[in-house]
Amino acid sequence: MHYRRLGRSGLKVSEISLGSWITFGGQVDTSGARDIIHAAYDQGVNFFDCADVYANGQAEVLLGRAIQDLPREALVLSSKVFWPTMPGPNGRGLSRKHIVESIHASLRRTGTDYLDLYFCHRYDPDTPIEEVVQTMDSLVRQGKILYWGTSEWEPAQVVQAFGVAGRYGLIAPSMEQPRYNLLFRRRVEVELTPVCKEFGLGLTTWSPLEFGILSGKYNEGIPSGSRASLPEMGWMRDELTPERVSQVRQLTALAQELDITTAQLAIAWLLRRKEVSSVITGATRQEQLDENLGAADAVDLLNDEVLEQIEQIMGNQPE
Repeated sequence: MHYRRLGRSGLKVSEISLGSWITFGGQVDTSGARDIIHAAYDQGVNFFDCADVYANGQAEVLLGRAIQDLPREALVLSSKVFWPTMPGPNGRGLSRKHIVESIHASLRRTGTDYLDLYFCHRYDPDTPIEEVVQTMDSLVRQGKILYWGTSEWEPAQVVQAFGVAGRYGLIAPSMEQPRYNLLFRRRVEVELTPVCKEFGLGLTTWSPLEFGILSGKYNEGIPSGSRASLPEMGWMRDELTPERVSQVRQLTALAQELDITTAQLAIAWLLRRKEVSSVITGATRQEQLDENLGAADAVDLLNDEVLEQIEQIMGNQPE
């Protein structure tokens, strides 16, 4: 496992990390979560990503139980705040009240004294950015979180947060967590990359396989038990367009020529980007975890010729 700095911070995170959306508390129970987390840790993963809204808080509970017999100082744990998790009009968003109550709830559920990373899960137009930055700064100074960042914020909103931090001498965000993969590229490559270079922001990207589409598992239809087959994932079936399936089939053929899997090709392609601090992956089984982690060894296979083939398959999306 290789480790990368989180942007310009001194924190080092595994370049491939393990997330818990959909899986922990949903497709994976307590025992399964422990087995996968321990297997990932044994292979060098130190960054485990979560959020208070995942499985209505159960994902944090499972994560906390799974790490009880692991050395806390060796782990980088994250959670997020924004979506409704409490009753009443103040039970969502990024007000000081909701952030403070949410971090306390996340710490209780995970059974930890602090979180290494804490993300603002979305931008809150109803809360002044000054209030958000001041609250996050306060949590860092109290030792309840070590670094804070954003998730799915527009680049201009991230820049605004840096401006507030600089103006008032507050701790600025260290990371942004955007969706990024071969099928969803422009926002990172065109809009966020300049912000990363100017401010030293690190990216912890999610959905490297575009909800499993880039694994190739849907090349011939929707398998029983797959994520797209779940009743609550009906929206995902709309993502399985004929054009996308055709592209992934071509990627699968290219991966076979390289003697790697389609998923490893997709993740290795992401690992080439210097602004990416960590690629967050998901797994419900040991085999999936091992396959994802094997992508690190595939990066060297992506020479200029292979990269050009990928660009031709994908249609050179960013402008």
